[in-house]
Amino acid sequence: MTTAPPNTPRRTLLLTGASRGIGHATVIRFSSAGWRVITCSRHPFPEQCPWDAGPEDHIQVDLSDLADTERAIQEIRSRLDGGELHALVNNAAISPKGDGGKRMSTIDTDMDTWSKVFRVNFLAPVMLARGLINELKAVKGSVVNVTSIAGSRVHPFAGSAYATSKAALASLTREMAHDFGQVGVRVNAIAPGEIDTAILSPGTEKIVHQQIPMRRLGTPDEVAKIVYVLCTETSSYVNGAEIHINGGQHV
Repeated sequence: MTTAPPNTPRRTLLLTGASRGIGHATVIRFSSAGWRVITCSRHPFPEQCPWDAGPEDHIQVDLSDLADTERAIQEIRSRLDGGELHALVNNAAISPKGDGGKRMSTIDTDMDTWSKVFRVNFLAPVMLARGLINELKAVKGSVVNVTSIAGSRVHPFAGSAYATSKAALASLTREMAHDFGQVGVRVNAIAPGEIDTAILSPGTEKIVHQQIPMRRLGTPDEVAKIVYVLCTETSSYVNGAEIHINGGQHV
């Protein structure tokens, strides 16, 4: 794993949706490189979690509640030593399913679900970035939004609200890159395809064999490595990009 050079000042990452899959792999990737990782989740810090930092670097927040998100932003600011935030990774997202795990279409998704999905998947990322802009600007930090392959094509498992929220987040990434770039903060996105996590839907193997040229699932660490690159000097002139991590599924 990547390790930080000796005498390198410790950097700080704020990560939403850290408890499993891509989020958990991102915690491992950054912490192994010497970063402090502050996590946000709607759940309290789990006692059985092997993550060493513990509850002092975890903030419980309901990102579907705008007022609670604002409250969390203030708490995050109070926890940032020296008022510096080197990276913000907006990974948290919700993808509601119908009965039996059925995909929810534009016809059968109720308005409350549409609203909740967009609050978590679209509004929370821009709220966090705007609320912490001074801390990001102080160190010319980086923002990474996690979109999805479902944001650019109809997916057999991802519902309409999830897919359109991810498409909106991709567009938001470009807008943020334009606005935040002027104060030295880069904003990019990654768009994962079929990644081997605990939330894979039945039928994923069919996609792997019929649509992915590499004929395999991606791993959470393969995604986390690209997130890490986008948050470091290796990508210092990359701004407004959406990187597809899907083994060629989109070609």
